[in-house]
Amino acid sequence: MFFFALSAALHFYIGARLLPEYSMAWAVLLTAWLVASAVLMPMGLMRRRNSQSEGTDRIAVLGLFAMGLFSSLLVGTFLRDLLLIAVGMIHSYTPLLFPYERLERFSAFLVPIAALVVTFVGLWNARRIARVVNVDVPIAGLPKEFDGFTIAQISDVHVGPTIRRGYVEGIVDAVNALDADMIAITGDLVDGSVPQLRDHVAPLAGLKARHGRFFVTGNHEYYSGVVSWMDELARLGIQVLHNEHVVLKRDSAQLVIAGVPDFGGGYFHPTHASDPAASLVGAPTDADAKVLLAHQPRSAQAAAQAGFDLQLSGHTHGGQFWPWNHFVRLQQPFTAGLHRVGKLWVYVSRGTGYWGPPKRFGAPSEITRLRLKPA
Repeated sequence: MFFFALSAALHFYIGARLLPEYSMAWAVLLTAWLVASAVLMPMGLMRRRNSQSEGTDRIAVLGLFAMGLFSSLLVGTFLRDLLLIAVGMIHSYTPLLFPYERLERFSAFLVPIAALVVTFVGLWNARRIARVVNVDVPIAGLPKEFDGFTIAQISDVHVGPTIRRGYVEGIVDAVNALDADMIAITGDLVDGSVPQLRDHVAPLAGLKARHGRFFVTGNHEYYSGVVSWMDELARLGIQVLHNEHVVLKRDSAQLVIAGVPDFGGGYFHPTHASDPAASLVGAPTDADAKVLLAHQPRSAQAAAQAGFDLQLSGHTHGGQFWPWNHFVRLQQPFTAGLHRVGKLWVYVSRGTGYWGPPKRFGAPSEITRLRLKPA
């Protein structure tokens, strides 16, 4: 009831600010959409979470699309109010060349038009297969045997109501075309249970890499039955790194690949506390380089203290669509790209899929090809 009430209140705000400027026909059209959206958004989220039926996906898809359009309508309405307040203050002191009443009416029509454009552009950006981003990472002391070692990273695919088997097959084809030495899946792979999504995740078994395919859990795995998903990924031949590591060897050179559960995993399971230092227990002390897979960038401080050279993360989606990209730093140290924490490099993927609304605007999805180079 809380979510229905919150949805109704926010939709009412949009209607109250825009509808008075419309003719009867346009007002009826916008009112019908606002009422439908206010119901679809919470209903879609609730039915998806509370039911195992595939039939509920249709409602979830409608609710998620409505959420994307609602977000732009809400932001646009709020920005319009700020503009009108500022112009109104100026207008009270000096006449404007552009009459205030005309600005009120024009902007009321501009908001939904802009929201629709942003939503459909965002839909196209979200539904296309992610483009490849190439990143060189300089590692101090990297031996020649691992010079040019490539890691294909995918993150935050969020297989669920709107991301299905065909989308995953496209990702697999794009990753395999990179001919990477190693593949890293850095969490938030799914939004649903194994029985719901097993067939849609199955194409990941076709991922190919010379030195292995590795997975670490994200926060959404903990909402979706994390232990079952760890077992399912292992069944597909993808190694789950759970506060543990593997050692890759080329001649006498050694590269440690470690992984930790999601930063908040310990809140869901006592044995899932994320611990970069523990992931190195038993690792060779003379390893030439150490790479950590950790879903959230917030693991960086602990990773730096544990002596890692590179951390690969996701979680943020790069903000996914404007203006939310400006708020990521309130919760995470980095939004996207390559960053430095002491001697540690941290790469944060913008994500290979998307969460919630099928919408990306100003934060394109990515498949990342990282290449290790000597510093």
